[in-house]
Amino acid sequence: MDIGKNITDSLRYPSQDWVKIIILAVISIIPIVNFMSGGYYLRIIKSTLAGLEEIPEFDDLVELFIDGIKLLIVGIIYFIIPFIFIVIGVALSAGGLFFGTLIFVIVGLVSFFLISIIGLTGVVNMAYYDSDIGAALRFHEIIERIETIGWGNYISYIIVLWVILIVLGAILSLISGILFFIGFILAAIGTAYLIMFQARSVALIFAESEQMPFKPSKPKNNPKLN
Repeated sequence: MDIGKNITDSLRYPSQDWVKIIILAVISIIPIVNFMSGGYYLRIIKSTLAGLEEIPEFDDLVELFIDGIKLLIVGIIYFIIPFIFIVIGVALSAGGLFFGTLIFVIVGLVSFFLISIIGLTGVVNMAYYDSDIGAALRFHEIIERIETIGWGNYISYIIVLWVILIVLGAILSLISGILFFIGFILAAIGTAYLIMFQARSVALIFAESEQMPFKPSKPKNNPKLN
């Protein structure tokens, strides 16, 4: 597994079509409509798993919306426990219990990272099986995928991915805070870029687990698969 090649390809991937980045940015900031951004995240994964290089279209918006809700449900299932720890930590901080806050927040963040190791592959497995929520929870199959890639390689990749997302996310937050309205627009575009980047990257890693048969669904309006 070449992590550098994966990251380079994935960072380059969104820049093929800045119009689609802007469309995703607009979708992502509109309440309720922003569920479609999650659906588009899954669509990019499906497209990548199908071996396609171009960015998929924004068609069948109902499908995007439904897939976005499915992704939200999976996210809640995976990360409800870390979320509870962090909420408790924040609540304790209001009472001045610094030590308790520190413990709960640290446990929440560590559990979030550990769960994300399985969760990211679970989401790609969900996309692989045409947005089937159950596929995101097939832990035996997910672990087999990771074992095929290699735990050491996979965890190294996850660490690199999170470092990139955290650093770039912090930069976007800083820009948003300094430049106000213009910063908000730039941050929205940057966030859309990161959504495309991550979807592409995790799909490429998943594609390396060649032990299992590959049967991706057809991305919409793609002549290569029709």
